[in-house]
Parts: sequence; structure tokens; C-alpha cells
Amino acid sequence: MTIPDQPASEPTTAAPVEQTPATSPSHLDAEGRARMVDVADKAVTDRAARASAVVAMTPATARAVAEGAVPKGDVAAIARIAGIQAAKRTPDLVPLCHHVALSSVEVTVTVDVDRGRVRCDTLARASDRTGVEMEALTAASVAALTVYDMVKSLEHGAVIEQVALLEKSGGSSGTWQARAEGS
Repeated sequence: MTIPDQPASEPTTAAPVEQTPATSPSHLDAEGRARMVDVADKAVTDRAARASAVVAMTPATARAVAEGAVPKGDVAAIARIAGIQAAKRTPDLVPLCHHVALSSVEVTVTVDVDRGRVRCDTLARASDRTGVEMEALTAASVAALTVYDMVKSLEHGAVIEQVALLEKSGGSSGTWQARAEGS
């Protein structure tokens, strides 16, 4: 495969964006360029976040996961390890995300055979100046990707249906919880 020659494009410079403190995006500087937020003046507090991801598949594939009969091995065990590793690598994967001194990461994998669902729940904890929502979400996302990778030899049509923050606590914004389904 060859890539056709492209004419060089002229570099563009964005005009400065005038912002007020109330409307300024936290990850843009006064000129509208991406920046990492300075958290040096924030207090170190205990922080936690819970997230989940759901992988939909046929009940037959879910049964193979539950029974440990997937050719690649123990899906839940590998997904747990993948989620923990991913949480620790979040700032390498998500631009502008701070390194956080994680104190723990938990990944729980549950299988609903009848509904054909594998759910990856995560809990990330730290005592730091910024939250751990991204670590919990990254752990859930990568755990779900791992589930897909492990079951694709049985079913390429498995789908990662949702990745969601369920709850967070700590910091100046306090506690937040997602609304329960149906509310």
C-alpha cells in the first residue's frame, strides 16, 4: 500500500479565545491551547470512583465464560489483571490526565448467562489532589476489551455496550452517584 503525496499544508494558528473564569474550559489556556490543569494548590483527600462496562454476547458464549470453557483461558482472571494494569497506565493513555498514587484497584467480573452479559465493575482508590474517575473508567474499559478479546474466537459479534461512571467521592466536589436505571 502506498500513500499518495499530499501537498504540504500551511500551519494554522488559532486566534486567542477570550474566556471568563466561569466559562473557561479547565484544560485550555488563555490562547485556547490544551494544557494540564495545575492541581498543586488542591488538598490531598481520600478519593474513590466506581465504574462499569458491559459486554453483550450470546447466552452460549456467556455460559462458556461462566464455566471456564473459553479456549483462551480464564476470562474473568485475565480481565481482572488487565483492568488493574490499565488503571495504573491511565495517564499514559488519556491525554492531560494526572498521575495519581493509586492505593487500590479492584475489578469484579460477573456473568449473567441467561441475558448473555459479562459485567466488569471497578473501584479505584487514592489519596491525592485529583480524582480517580478516569482510572476506574479505564480499568472497566480495558477489562471489557479483554473479555471481548478472550471470547472473539467463539463470537466476533460480542459488543461492549456501555462504559459508565457509577459513583465518585472525595475532593472539593464531594460525592456523586449515577441515577439508577428507571429513575
